[in-house]
Amino acid sequence: MIASLRGTVIRTHLGGVVLDVAGVGYFVSVSPALSAGLSVGNELLLQTAYIVREDAHTIFGFSTIEELEMFDLLRSVTGVGPKSALGIVSAVGVAEIRNAVAGEQDSVFRAVSGIGPKTAKLITVTLAGKLVGTTGSTDGELLSALVGLGYKESAASAALREAKGTDQQSKLRSALAILSGGK
Repeated sequence: MIASLRGTVIRTHLGGVVLDVAGVGYFVSVSPALSAGLSVGNELLLQTAYIVREDAHTIFGFSTIEELEMFDLLRSVTGVGPKSALGIVSAVGVAEIRNAVAGEQDSVFRAVSGIGPKTAKLITVTLAGKLVGTTGSTDGELLSALVGLGYKESAASAALREAKGTDQQSKLRSALAILSGGK
């Protein structure tokens, strides 16, 4: 498996880059935004996913580990292939994907070219519980705690947005009161 590539950019394409790594040119599919920001001759490090299919061997590249991990999670959803997963990560972004799944907002995914309503809903349902919303590191920890207690992620996320408190403990108490109906 090719987990990462570091090399010199020798050619860019819309949605791809050719990277010279020790004299071997690798074509790597990347987001259009990433390829647009690259210059020939610059060094580049990409986190990669190497996808082997009957008809092709393809490398997908990402700037960060978080993007690669989200790409892999999206590919685990039935009906989402590597090109669609790359499109979602590119168009939506990791933080917004997390928040959309936490808030069960499948409309975020429907806005991506090639993603229909059924696939968008399937993404939110499949990834629910696998992602923690990125409302901040403290809220992320609290959200994990509430989900661990058995609350639905969307309800816990809504309760945290409404909760009051200056520290983790008081905010957690407030969120629990909201979830139990005792506001």
